[in-house]
Amino acid sequence: MSPDPDTHPKIDRQHWADKLDALAPGAKHLATKRKPFPWLFTTNHRIIGIQYLLLSLIAVAAGTILSLVMRIHLVWPDLALPFFGQVKPEDYLALVTMHGTLMVFFVLTMAPLSGFANLVLPEQIGARRMALPTMNAVSFWLTALALVVLLAAFIVPGGAPISGWTSYPPLSAIASGGPGQALGMDMWLISIAIFCIASWIGSVNILATIVGERCEGMTLNRMPLTVWSWLVASLLVLISFSVLLAALLLLFSDRHFGTSFFVPAGDLVAGHIYSHGDGSPLLWLHLFWFFGHPEVYIAVLPGMGITSSLLANFTRRPVLGYPMMSATTVLIGLLGLVVWGHHMFVSGMNPYAGTAFALTTMAIAVPSSAKVLSWLGTLWGGGLQLTTPMLFSMGFVSLFIAGGLTGPILAQPVLDTYLHNTYFVVAHFHLIMAMAGAFSIFAGVYYWFPLMTGRLMNETIGKLHFWITLVAAYGTFLPMHFAGLAGEPRHYSQLAGTTPTLQALLPLQTNIAYFAFVLAAAQFLFLANLIWSAFRGNRASNNPWQATTMEWAPLSVNSSEIFTSSVRLSASQTKRKVYRGPYEYGIRPNGSDFIMQCHPNAKPE
Repeated sequence: MSPDPDTHPKIDRQHWADKLDALAPGAKHLATKRKPFPWLFTTNHRIIGIQYLLLSLIAVAAGTILSLVMRIHLVWPDLALPFFGQVKPEDYLALVTMHGTLMVFFVLTMAPLSGFANLVLPEQIGARRMALPTMNAVSFWLTALALVVLLAAFIVPGGAPISGWTSYPPLSAIASGGPGQALGMDMWLISIAIFCIASWIGSVNILATIVGERCEGMTLNRMPLTVWSWLVASLLVLISFSVLLAALLLLFSDRHFGTSFFVPAGDLVAGHIYSHGDGSPLLWLHLFWFFGHPEVYIAVLPGMGITSSLLANFTRRPVLGYPMMSATTVLIGLLGLVVWGHHMFVSGMNPYAGTAFALTTMAIAVPSSAKVLSWLGTLWGGGLQLTTPMLFSMGFVSLFIAGGLTGPILAQPVLDTYLHNTYFVVAHFHLIMAMAGAFSIFAGVYYWFPLMTGRLMNETIGKLHFWITLVAAYGTFLPMHFAGLAGEPRHYSQLAGTTPTLQALLPLQTNIAYFAFVLAAAQFLFLANLIWSAFRGNRASNNPWQATTMEWAPLSVNSSEIFTSSVRLSASQTKRKVYRGPYEYGIRPNGSDFIMQCHPNAKPE
């Protein structure tokens, strides 16, 4: 057993505190003074990263359960479910609202950006810690509070809101608009407002770390592509979440302070005419989607960076066109701010504006396609090492391509007029955003698991998890394109009792439901692997994947194992210096096929 620095009589407490602070900055108090629940009230960036990932795990579990209840009700509408009973149409809309909110905000935004950036960003740029550690902890706890407030909407009088995760007014602006639109809708607004503030604080911290904490030699053209993706995604958060927060405050004012930003004059809701102003629901659409489409890239850009890094690692080849890949990351972020109008083609906007948004939407496919070509070029002829992280990275590429192919279709106003608000749209964004994003999260967890626990996840179970998840994902979401082409609206709670055309789609939706059950069941393999490996998995070396980036440098061993070392580390020994780019793979004169960024014994680039 490793000695405990707090109880072992022969241990120099300050010596171990200095070592711990060097290896896990911000956690010195663990060695110098015991505090209650140190994992909860820490400013250690790596622990906070793990906390974000665990919080996302809670959110994705809740969101998955809600989605399965939706699938069951759509196919078997008369079935009474445990804890839910007979699902009414308004209950179905509440499930849609909460499922979308949980997945978009608390999973796809939080895990790839806040979770992984806190986990490895400082080490990847040679920093000892995040620039603002206290703000970092505050950001996490505000995010946790936002999740609690959101889930509490289920138990307040009236239940959860029914206006969808987009909360379009006037339904969302009038408390009498339906069940859940009173206190439940207020809870939704408060939750997302808190989340906006927390994300804003976290992004300021990430940007300050990247800009101000890079070590000597870590120039912009030597940053890993993960760092580039977190940089651009954080900038998008600052811009888009600020607009969303303003929109939330305006909507809250409409509901409680008699304003009329979004409520039109003479609006008839639940038999009552509201005439206290002359607002426009279209204003909400512009404000919300100015946030909403950058949100797609906030979720996907970190996955792109992770995929690029892992493909290089497991093909043992440099990233093809690194300067282009960093430039396209920035270009996607810029173009992502000017495409929001394609969500509003059927809103009555000026046709010339629709044409402009169609052009910008098609333009963003250019840098995205450049990334795909780089990934395929990196894979082509490479010595593929089909580890579990590599498989999930390749799965990300597959899903991103499959989902992206339908993007130019929806970018055409004449086609979107028919397909808007059908299952075709559901299929598109679940493939390119939800499933591609989820695969990048899985890739990151399997890859960086040794940094969290000092152990490796089981490869056999991991590969089984990958193949079942990939097949089930395509089986669930590809057929939805056909339901959308047949005209099935996305928010119908059941097909039985509708038109003959829609009832004919019931067998298709039944097959989709079966694949959805398999997709959800496959995640128990991941959970079992995660828990078992954390305690019983094979011990990992300092650099188990033979990677070049600095989170795998010798000083990045797991903090729980530092007491086994007999080497005393001074502050000067923890300083990093970078000598080359992040993806130096290829056979070397000494027989090695890689060299780390911080290794001086090679000719710098």
